Parts: sequence; C-alpha cells; structure tokens
Amino acid sequence: MFKTINKVFVVGMLGVAGVAHAAWPEQPVRWVVPYPAGGGTDVIARTVAIELEKELGQTLVIENKPGGGTSIGATTVANSDPNGYVLGTADSGTLAYNPSLYKKLTYDPAKFTYIGGLARFPLVLAVPADSPYQTLAELIEAAKKEPGKLSASSAGAGSPHHLALERFKQTTGTDILHVPYRGAAPALQDLIGKRVDLMFADLGSGLSNIQAGKVRVLAVAVPERLSAVLPDAPTMNEAGVDDFVAYAWQGLVGPENLPEEVVSKVSNDLQKVLANEELKQKIHGMGIEVMPMNAEEFKAYSDKERADWAKVIEAGNITLD
Repeated sequence: MFKTINKVFVVGMLGVAGVAHAAWPEQPVRWVVPYPAGGGTDVIARTVAIELEKELGQTLVIENKPGGGTSIGATTVANSDPNGYVLGTADSGTLAYNPSLYKKLTYDPAKFTYIGGLARFPLVLAVPADSPYQTLAELIEAAKKEPGKLSASSAGAGSPHHLALERFKQTTGTDILHVPYRGAAPALQDLIGKRVDLMFADLGSGLSNIQAGKVRVLAVAVPERLSAVLPDAPTMNEAGVDDFVAYAWQGLVGPENLPEEVVSKVSNDLQKVLANEELKQKIHGMGIEVMPMNAEEFKAYSDKERADWAKVIEAGNITLD
C-alpha cells in the first residue's frame, strides 16, 4: 500500500514538473509597438510577425502604444513580467536618443533584455523637385553664404530626421533653420510644397514621393549607394561630406531578466525570418533594410549609437524637457 501511494506521488510530481517546465510559448505573445498603427514601424512589426509566429508556433499580437517619444511603449515593456509574453520594438529614439534628450526617463535602456535587430530606415537629404540646388555642394555653399536662411523640416524635435540634420550642420559648419512637424508625412508635404528647403527623409515614408519625382535626393546618408531604389543618388562621402552616416533603426527587446531560453529562441528565429528572401524583398521594396543581429550584436550596436548620438545632442544643446 505504501509503495503504491509513493509511486503515485512520484508520478504526480513528475507530471507537475512537466507542466512547470513546458516549452515556451504556451500562449499568444504581445508585441508592443511604440507608434500608431499604419506607420513604418508598425508595418515592419506586422510583416515580420506573420513569419515569426510560424517559427514560434504561437500568435504574435501587435499592440500599439504610441506617445512620449516612444516612452509609453518602452515603459510598458520594461514594467512587464519577464516571462517572455511581452516583447516590444525599441528604436533609435528609445535606445540611443532619449537618454540624452530627456533628463529623466520612465525606463532605463540598459535594463532591457536585448533580443535582436529588426530593420533600419536609410535617411536621404532631399530637396523640392525644382530646387535651385542641383548638388550637395551647391546647397552647402548657399547655407554658408547666408547662415540661417535655409530651412529644413523634420518629423519632430528629437526625431532621427532632426538629429541627422543637426549632425549635418555640425559636420559641415552650416546654420540651417530646423522646422519640426508632428510626423514625417506633414514634414514631407511641406518639402514638396516648397515651404522648406530641405529635409533628411527616411525612405520608409519618402520613397514613393521620391520615385514620383515630387522631391529630389542630393545624397544618401548611408555608407553605400542604394542601388536597388536610388541608383543615381551619391553617398554623402561621394558628394563631399566625409564619414556621415545616419539611419533610423529598430530592434526587438524584452523586460529585464528575460529567461535565456526565450532570448535564444526568439533571437535565432528572428534571424532566420529576416534571412528569408521573400521577406527581405518585401521590406526592401518599402525602402527599408533588414538589420539581422543577435542579442549581443544588437546590444553592442545600441550602446555605440547611444554614445555617438549623445555627442551630437550635447554639441547642439538639444533637450526635450
């Protein structure tokens, strides 16, 4: 009798242990996007999620949490339980710019669990289609001749577009008036309407207008030409501005102390998905590049970007408090 009870107890405990250590994920996973639905970041998340959930064997539920310069979404992820069921997009603003732009944040970039890279949005220096400036050299010459006369739109103060402009001004020794808008779309529309003279536009929002001939690209702020979509546009280096690179980028993070098995699985599955040629072509067709990085690579990249952009923000005396 005792042996039988003991045997049942042992079998029962093994069953409980089996439940306790069941493979993750056992339920749908929330993917927090710190921007409204329909924007470039949201589209990337939804596009990747369709393929990633096939690898995970569970549904990925996109949850849009816009506002606060991505702080609302970032804080949602940071404050969630570290069980792997809440992950989120974190971008260059979340991880690189905000720590220098704000005196106090509701999250700490250093305390996220970094999972992997997602995508990067090349920035290009664009002017209206009939702008008098045919080359980057002509634009720089005009900016130096009459400091403060030229104006540049951006998606908002502290946005990648704004900070690329600030880096450009510091690199070239020019004085260009910054005109912030509430989003890339209105900033681009006023560039098309010639209310401003130039803009550092991201291809995610600007490619269709560039291809339609509504604006003209003087240079791309990336190391190599974007041959697939803008084969004739020179790089900044080719146009005479050395060592100038500016991307808007994003990756996937989770709350602090995420289990290693979760990080490893999602990171590996994410890299596998981003290597899929059909997915890559779909994303490249939007003017966006995939940015596959494992957890360690993405954290190292983010740390370096944070240090690099802190110098630009400090030199420009830019604050959003």
